[in-house]
Amino acid sequence: MNLSFDNTQNAFAYKSTPDLKKAKFLISVIQNPLMVSLATKVTPFLMKMGFPINGILRNTVFKQFVGGETLEESARTAKLLGSYDVQVILDYGVEAKEGESNFDDVTSHIIEAIDFAATQNNIPFISVKITGIASHILLEHLNEAPRLRSGIHDSESENAAWERVRERMYAICDVAQEKGVGILLDAEETWIQDPIDRLAIELMKEYNKEKVVIYNTYQLYRNDRLLFLQLSHRLAKEGGFLLGAKLVRGAYMEKERDRAIKLGYASPIHLNKEATDKDFDAAATYCISNKDTISLLLATHNEASNIAIATAMTNLSFEKNDQHVHFSQLFGMGDHITFNMAVQGYNVSKYLPFGPINEVIPYLMRRAEENTSVNGQTNKELVLLKTELARRKSTK
Repeated sequence: MNLSFDNTQNAFAYKSTPDLKKAKFLISVIQNPLMVSLATKVTPFLMKMGFPINGILRNTVFKQFVGGETLEESARTAKLLGSYDVQVILDYGVEAKEGESNFDDVTSHIIEAIDFAATQNNIPFISVKITGIASHILLEHLNEAPRLRSGIHDSESENAAWERVRERMYAICDVAQEKGVGILLDAEETWIQDPIDRLAIELMKEYNKEKVVIYNTYQLYRNDRLLFLQLSHRLAKEGGFLLGAKLVRGAYMEKERDRAIKLGYASPIHLNKEATDKDFDAAATYCISNKDTISLLLATHNEASNIAIATAMTNLSFEKNDQHVHFSQLFGMGDHITFNMAVQGYNVSKYLPFGPINEVIPYLMRRAEENTSVNGQTNKELVLLKTELARRKSTK
């Protein structure tokens, strides 16, 4: 296997030199936790106060990390990525707002995105956040409901609000199954995750009988998720359905640890990165070792993890484009992984948010704040961007 992530010409072929320079600037800013903290506080305030900063945001952060304000604008980005054999995971990147009408509105946007994805040849998945269609308070209440020893909820009494959440998800999944589009359920904080896991199992049992339509997300920085993945697989085999598993390391580490300290319970997060890496790679290996009953979406910017699974696929005589294995990175980051894997023929995609700029910027600010701990990754991004800019200058 000759997979390498060092070819910057492949990695950034889709970007103009001015866009590369903007990307270099933005990644430099993301590297600075103080700047990120300041930006996440000041930017929403300026927008709320009506300061004319949308133009600046649109040509910097928004252009780097978002597909567009509308599905039509996102289509242009998706088509560009598709021309390099890169697929797309569409995400309606609007921060959740409480209220049944808001939840219904988000549901409608998700269904519109599914209908749109079905008309494109390189958008196999739509990402769905249950927090966009359900109340945090409701999820937290259900999270505290009695559970079976397995970790799956016992049959707690479902109130009308939870029934409406289920109805929204079934409406989304009905369309997705009909249109042949996969649904990726996002993971959330531990104190609201259990009802999401319960719903994921319920939906997979309904829709994953012949092919995988529904994927649950497993955050492997949690010290119980490898075991839960294996439990989910056992439930799938016993229930006669297929398991869809999207693996991530996780996005709420500092928040989880702070809450555990504040409330006096054991942190659900691994003590160190090495333990997280070990569980992540073990989970990925477990999935591909059971590919007849598990479809894997490996969502990571970690080079070693991507290479390890690509190598394991070779050792197991998988085709590079095996339908049970898919790799993914965020739009605007990890291009050296995405585009070099695409050149080699792997199923690889960009996670592409879209939505009105006023609604998406808060989402981007939150993502930036969550990702300030990945300095090693942004260091590599910056080096590669500088390398490609130097290469282009030398070939003029």
